Amino acid sequence: MTVGKDVSALFPDVVNCMQTDNLELKKLVYLYLMNYAKSQPDMAIMAVNTFVKDCEDPNPLIRALAVRTMGCIRVDKITEYLCEPLRKCLKDEDPYVRKTAAVCVAKLHDINAQLVEDQGFLDTLKDLISDSNPMVVANAVAALSEIAESHPNSNLLDLNPQTINKLLTALNECTEWGQIFILDCLANYTPRDDRESQSICERVTPRLSHANSAVVLSAVKVLMKFMEMLPKDLDYYGTLLKKLAPPLVTLLSAEPELQYVALRNINLIVQRRPEIMKHEMKVFFVKYNDPIYVKLEKLDIMIRLASQANIAQVLAELKEYATEVDVDFVRKAVRAIGRCAIKVEQSAERCVSTLLDLIQTKVNYVVQEAIVVIKDIFRKYPNKYESVIATLCENLDSLDEPEARAAMIWIVGEYAERIDNADELLESFLEGFHDESTQVQLQLLTAIVKLFLKKPTETQELVQQVLSLATQDSDNPDLRDRGYIYWRLLSTDPVAAKEVVLAEKPLISEETDLIEPTLLEELICHIGTLASVYHKPPSAFVEGSRGVQHKRLPGSAGSGESADSPETTSTAGVSDAPPAVIPSQGDLLGDLLNLDLTPTTAGPPPPAPSSGMQLGGMDLLGGGLDSLLGGDLGGTPAIGAGFGAAPAAVPASFSAPVSGGLDDLFDLGGGVGMPMGAYSPPKSVWLQAMKAKGLEISGTFARRAGVIQMEMTLTNKAMSVMTDFAIQFNRNSFGLSPAGPLQVLTPLSPNQSIEVALPLNNSGPVMKMDPLNNLQVAVKNNIDVFYFSCQYPISMLFVEDGKMERQIFLATWKDIPNDNESQFQIKDCHLSSDAASNKLQGSNIFTIAKRTVDGQDMLYQSMKLSNGIWVLAELRIQAGNPNYTVSLKCRAAEVSQCVFQSYEAVLKN
Repeated sequence: MTVGKDVSALFPDVVNCMQTDNLELKKLVYLYLMNYAKSQPDMAIMAVNTFVKDCEDPNPLIRALAVRTMGCIRVDKITEYLCEPLRKCLKDEDPYVRKTAAVCVAKLHDINAQLVEDQGFLDTLKDLISDSNPMVVANAVAALSEIAESHPNSNLLDLNPQTINKLLTALNECTEWGQIFILDCLANYTPRDDRESQSICERVTPRLSHANSAVVLSAVKVLMKFMEMLPKDLDYYGTLLKKLAPPLVTLLSAEPELQYVALRNINLIVQRRPEIMKHEMKVFFVKYNDPIYVKLEKLDIMIRLASQANIAQVLAELKEYATEVDVDFVRKAVRAIGRCAIKVEQSAERCVSTLLDLIQTKVNYVVQEAIVVIKDIFRKYPNKYESVIATLCENLDSLDEPEARAAMIWIVGEYAERIDNADELLESFLEGFHDESTQVQLQLLTAIVKLFLKKPTETQELVQQVLSLATQDSDNPDLRDRGYIYWRLLSTDPVAAKEVVLAEKPLISEETDLIEPTLLEELICHIGTLASVYHKPPSAFVEGSRGVQHKRLPGSAGSGESADSPETTSTAGVSDAPPAVIPSQGDLLGDLLNLDLTPTTAGPPPPAPSSGMQLGGMDLLGGGLDSLLGGDLGGTPAIGAGFGAAPAAVPASFSAPVSGGLDDLFDLGGGVGMPMGAYSPPKSVWLQAMKAKGLEISGTFARRAGVIQMEMTLTNKAMSVMTDFAIQFNRNSFGLSPAGPLQVLTPLSPNQSIEVALPLNNSGPVMKMDPLNNLQVAVKNNIDVFYFSCQYPISMLFVEDGKMERQIFLATWKDIPNDNESQFQIKDCHLSSDAASNKLQGSNIFTIAKRTVDGQDMLYQSMKLSNGIWVLAELRIQAGNPNYTVSLKCRAAEVSQCVFQSYEAVLKN
């Protein structure tokens, strides 16, 4: 069996051997059963009696073996027979049997979730968290976590201070893997206040000295999360920072693979809290025998930790690396020197002299990297280190990489007035103009125009030559366009040309490769998992996982909102923190809307959309975004299935929203006046002419009279006439598809543009896209088929009947789990609450109620997507504060980010 031979024919004979008292033989029989039960389900029923009998055996090892095997036999027919033995084993007197039975519940739930719930096994599992044996507690937590992952909204692990205390007690005594399960569970808990946070941190800290690196990383994850809630002026906060460094340093003495995992995690930690590792720079110095992947990761962390205090040490080390034999590593080391110069201003001079020393080595790839880096230093510190230009010019002939050539040309053009023979240098590049890469050609064109504006009398021929090459002899549209712009500028208004081309440039920033703050917060919550190694959220690489939850760090201490007090209506100023999912705020809304509604008397759910989805306690998305539209979507052609069939006609009109007497229900304090028009983003280029044989498409989306319009400008930049236009969409998140053919009634002549408005509907096939509002389009004409993708603002999908009744709003807000609530900041917005409300209503974001608390206006709003998904919002506007806070609640949490982007776009335009 173990070498791949089929011995299933012996099934009846092997089952007869189950009655044996010999434990070793019984193990082998059970192993055989697990292997073949699936292929012989009818025969497997023969074994049920023996299982039941073994579950009552006096020997606990046999009882545990029986229950473990039962869990591994994935045959529906026999699962119901196993419920009774499992129930007994969950309450067995021996902890070894109980811990095995706990894991068996998770396995059984995977086979038949409904059966497990009906039999009450989940409640028994919750009771096991209070078990006296730490291993039973650990396995119960592991089983509940596993089940909760596949049912994110089930709230199975109802963590409270009492449960947390039991878990922390068990933490000290269970095995290393048990400790990991408990620590991962603790990481999902949000403490009530900083005192509880500190108490948990104190009890988790001893795990940092564990021999198992997985336990250490899980403990670091818990501490990193709970530190967010500790005030920074607390003595314990400083102590905790000091305690976190040594275990992370210890991980770097393991084998290379473990070192790499540790370094990827440290990279995240250093971006969030660089102070943890600021005194540990030396451990990141590269060893001669480190594999390349470890070297590159160490180099990255060294740059992140570089500061005025340690820069001399870092530069000496980096200079040493630049003389290594590994080309990739040397290149990265030279780039690192440049990044240090940009990051630590006081070190810039030393970095430049180090780079000049490296240029003197005359090693080709070192020289080229150094020139690219020096260009960035010039951009950060203009008019400071130009004395080195002469040295750079000496190495002009050795440059053969496009990036280095482009950097050198930029330097010559930018400082042409200081280089006597600048025209000769640029002319030498011009000789092989057509053989250069686009990057070099564009840079050369700009550099020669700069030179002409600085020395017009000497370089007239040169500028005419380059403009002729770029506009007449080149087939690259980007190069041609830039050439024509310069030509037109120089010939009509040389003063304006000078202002445009020689304008003062903004300084480059020091850290351009930091992970975006919201993603960083999520990755910190996944320390010790694959997500922290890939630096991607689990949803990016776990296929088809509905259970992937987006985690966020809790709000920092003193933010003015307690996680548990119902009375707290945050009146503190709006914080500048990055977007984060706010902790459960208790039952705020009953107070906010002045309604006395208990859950039992909540109003009826809103009218069900046409697809038959209900709002109640149901998940609007069912099996994820694939079922957004409901109904049978099979057979609808995607891109490539031909352009012949005309899509369904668009409905003549949508029913207008009933404004009846609803407005009087609310005290809107000034009321929502006449809404402004719906926001439509400006047109942008979707398809570039160079990628579509001369056809350029720019466009935008608009919602007019309840119909979504795709408004496009088609421009023919080719030399031949274009006809026979057709358009088709790929499957997308909201089923957008053309409601009619693309109406281009006359042939499109060369250099002609035409405006086209294409009405859209939601009757197309559905497939979840990334990002959610991505739309892949194919356009056909008489020349070819061209593909491009664009993003539509989700506000285009907000329908006109999206105003929810007040009671229903309250009941729905309560019904949507707190995990589905996201909070975002809208910065630099200077509108009053009434103006904001009017603006949003123009885009079908309706204000249900308004309330003012201590000068802060709170607008409660609803909107409904064209597929029936409701989104509820609370918008907080503080007089005199340009930063607004918007909290969004939706059963489909994936939608929140796109809705926030629409809020931002509507309010700021």
